[in-house]
Amino acid sequence: MKAVVVNPQSSGVELVDKDIRPLESGEALVQIEYCGVCHTDLHVAHGDFGQVPGRTLGHEGIGIVKELAPDVKSLKLGDRVSVAWFFEGCGHCEYCTTGRETLCRSVKNAGYSVDGGMAEECIVTADYAVKVPDQLDPAQASSITCAGVTTYKAIKEAQAQPGQWIVIYGAGGLGNLAVQYAKKVFNAHVVAVDINQDKLDLAKEVGADLVINAQEVEDVPGLIQEKTGGAHSAVVTAVSKVAFNQAVDSVRAGGRVVAVGLPSEMMELSIVKTVLDGIQVIGSLVGTRKDLEEAFQFGAEGLVVPVVQKRPIEDATAIFDEMAAGQIQGRMVLDFSQGH
Repeated sequence: MKAVVVNPQSSGVELVDKDIRPLESGEALVQIEYCGVCHTDLHVAHGDFGQVPGRTLGHEGIGIVKELAPDVKSLKLGDRVSVAWFFEGCGHCEYCTTGRETLCRSVKNAGYSVDGGMAEECIVTADYAVKVPDQLDPAQASSITCAGVTTYKAIKEAQAQPGQWIVIYGAGGLGNLAVQYAKKVFNAHVVAVDINQDKLDLAKEVGADLVINAQEVEDVPGLIQEKTGGAHSAVVTAVSKVAFNQAVDSVRAGGRVVAVGLPSEMMELSIVKTVLDGIQVIGSLVGTRKDLEEAFQFGAEGLVVPVVQKRPIEDATAIFDEMAAGQIQGRMVLDFSQGH
């Protein structure tokens, strides 16, 4: 089968032919239709989280179950399911048993610690593969599998309430969906901040009440404070230390800042401001199986529509180059359905 893997130098990706092993207990074989390309894939390909040469990438996979291990009861042949970053937890630790399974210390991650969905076929742990509603376009579902559920969960963590102001820092693949979930699902007022006008135009189109180009505004937090009285919360999807620092200054007293993006830098946090203003800073990592089920459902109902562009798998290396250069708007999705 064709697969997009981390090259031997862990400096990028290559398209190879790869064999797939037989199924083991509790597993299912999924024929992949689509797999989105995420910034995290770029980190994995470049060895930023550790070297994994030869690993099949991809944690935004959507496909059809074509084979099951004899003991699998949670899926049936023909089900459409996802291959997500949260691939499998241990199932019995304090995190797995209290609704925080993504924090499991023995977690497996698709496209990083186990082979992921950027291949014609992928093996999944059946009980961890979330079913995709029939009404949801599978190419759009691929985006919700990571970008969608990640931002949906982050807005939950922000405790956004109807009519409150929330700032989304970074209006790219994640940020665009964050705007949609915040506006259409949580009924909040939304500010989108980015340095690319085309991404801000798209954010405006999908529901942002206010957009701010951080390259053209000298004091972004000051403008947000002036326009909103201080946001009630901020979600930072941008891979930028500056955005994290600005987010803290954008919220009102008692505000919550939810960290999602993964820049390798440290954010600066005034202890005095944090204490006196009661600011909460929270990390939010993808979402649980239940979060993903909910995020899919809002997509199926048409409340959230991912902006995706289908590309053939032969374009994989070019897509990674474009992503590294910051040239991508919305979400690139590798199309495996043509070969079926």
